[in-house]
Amino acid sequence: MVKKITNNDLNEAKKGAAVVDFSAVWCGPCQMLAPVMEELSEELSGKAEFYNADSDENMELAQEYRIVSIPAVIVLKDGVEVARTVGFQPKDAMRSFIEEHLN
Repeated sequence: MVKKITNNDLNEAKKGAAVVDFSAVWCGPCQMLAPVMEELSEELSGKAEFYNADSDENMELAQEYRIVSIPAVIVLKDGVEVARTVGFQPKDAMRSFIEEHLN
């Protein structure tokens, strides 16, 4: 399950491994990526927590992580960014990217 981030609150995602998808409702590639992230959150359950942050609703957070293009997917380990990818990727490519940076 992908958890929704509200009020710029990323504290829960700063414990252990987390994957944060920055997106917006008006962004076509973001809408294409959402079901991919939902599937991966189920398949990688126990390895990482998955989050979605609407960059319009969480502007402070988007600025803190220097989000300039969306969708942007960031992998965090104990709150520290270890990897980032920008733009839509098919499920297999996104899964490889996430798994590579969780290990």
